[in-house]
Amino acid sequence: MDKLVAYFSATGTTECAAKQLAQALSADLYEIEPVEKYTSADLNWMDKKSRSSLEMKDPKSRPAIVKKALDLDRYDTIYIGFPIWWYVAPRIIETFLESYDFANKKIVLFATSGGSHFGKAADVLRKCVPSSTPIIEGHLLNDIYTKEQLKSLFD
Repeated sequence: MDKLVAYFSATGTTECAAKQLAQALSADLYEIEPVEKYTSADLNWMDKKSRSSLEMKDPKSRPAIVKKALDLDRYDTIYIGFPIWWYVAPRIIETFLESYDFANKKIVLFATSGGSHFGKAADVLRKCVPSSTPIIEGHLLNDIYTKEQLKSLFD
């Protein structure tokens, strides 16, 4: 079966890591795109009224995604990448997980962060998929890695 690297990137950092990982694992690449792109003002975590702050305060928030055709039957392992926001994944990752059928797939997380760790990201995301779907906390990809290093981390 094939592998898929799906990612959300608000600033390009996670996109870079996702592309490197997909190349290292010979995996397909899929961008999780918000219907409404995030602006710099939206991402200002210091502003309690910014879009990202409001989304993260509301556990039921599900930012709309561009729903593209995605044949998950082709994949047994899906790597999902995102920036860490408030020690968890951005709510758009929950939207993605709830928009497709991940039953009996293995999900491996990876993230980028300005200094935080995974926090409770995996625990929160497990609630979005069937119990038959294992979600594994992978690695933070904040550095530049060689293809061999990435393969040894994730393969």
